[in-house]
Amino acid sequence: MKCLLLGNGGREAVLAECISNGYELYSIMAYANPSIVEYVEKSNGKYLVGNPFDKELVGKFIKDENIEAMIVSQDNLLQEGLIDFAKSLGIKTFGPTSKGAKIEWSKSYALDIVSELAPEMIIKNKQISNINELDDFISNYDDDSFVVKPEGLTGGKGVKVGGVHFKGKQEGYDYAKSCIEADGRVIVQDKVEGREFTVMALTDGKNIVVTPITFDYPYRFNEDKGPGTGGMGCLSFETGLLPFLEQKDIDVCSKLIKDTINYINKDSMEFTGVIYGGFFKCKQGIKFIEFNARFGDPEAINVLNSLETPFTEVMENIWEQKLSTDNCKFKNNCTFTVYVVSKDYAIKKGDPCEFTLNTENIKNKGAKLYFASSKKISENIYTSVGTSRLFAVFASKDTIEEAKKTVYDAMSGNIDKKLDYRSDIGTIYEH
Repeated sequence: MKCLLLGNGGREAVLAECISNGYELYSIMAYANPSIVEYVEKSNGKYLVGNPFDKELVGKFIKDENIEAMIVSQDNLLQEGLIDFAKSLGIKTFGPTSKGAKIEWSKSYALDIVSELAPEMIIKNKQISNINELDDFISNYDDDSFVVKPEGLTGGKGVKVGGVHFKGKQEGYDYAKSCIEADGRVIVQDKVEGREFTVMALTDGKNIVVTPITFDYPYRFNEDKGPGTGGMGCLSFETGLLPFLEQKDIDVCSKLIKDTINYINKDSMEFTGVIYGGFFKCKQGIKFIEFNARFGDPEAINVLNSLETPFTEVMENIWEQKLSTDNCKFKNNCTFTVYVVSKDYAIKKGDPCEFTLNTENIKNKGAKLYFASSKKISENIYTSVGTSRLFAVFASKDTIEEAKKTVYDAMSGNIDKKLDYRSDIGTIYEH
């Protein structure tokens, strides 16, 4: 099977690894991600450095290389209908259509669905489309105890929480106003007290299989300080749960996810691939935050390294609509990921960052490495591409302590002093 992967991040790097273990891997990338290049070459596939949004380019590559399947797990590529385009060419696909992915690129659409399916899980909110509505709704708050959510895609960095990302009612108001000016709509909701977690599931459009639950570290600095990011690290436990969760909590979330898939697919098959929901565990029960229509990053690194069934077999079970816990199994392992970034990451735009990295030193200490927004210049010399995270270091062991030690030992002395990372991944914070 010849399978085309679109996208460039750490998520795509681990997907490339998984696909290359069973198929010939093909890729169209905006830049030559070293991990993806490695797995393409390992599988005797082929890659192009080009624009993955260019449907003419994608279509020609599919035709010229006799591609049989395509996987997309990047939010804006899904929104732009690359899965729809692949379907129109008659090849197998993994990922939702643009209409299916609307649950991510339109937060109001997702809220409307959950309000219908599980109103008890909704946090009090207001979908606001003009300044007068914003003035009226914000006047209900005495302080900054609210959350501002842009309507569209923000790469996991747009949601801002009062008292954390903005200080004071006026600053929150100003941010909400800027969202209306940019997107024509903003969502303002109550700030709630609880533990945040995500539930990710694979789906064939009818059945779902929930993956091990991961704990993400979205803040830039130690002790969950600083701005929100795409994720500075992630872990999972051998139980598949987190210390503050019970199976009944996951069951509530799983039911909403399955009901949502059924709702989206009630008229036509719009959603297959991966869906994950963000939730709060509160004293009042489980509350819904948002949906994503693809693998999380770095969560994909943890989850796909926990998969016992070969990922290519999972893809086939999805295409045949026979996905189940019998043919999509996970190991009872602990996983641990740390992302390495430039010192400017999430703080300011900054200049391109050139850095040294001996990948073999990290691998020789028992860890894996997945490149994201980086490309190779020469032997052991790399440079950043754009302003996102550079690469992830990962390990899987019997205990979190062992996995954590493996990752940080592998990083010790091997990370360029120009770079930065959180040294406290593994601490389960209370907020």
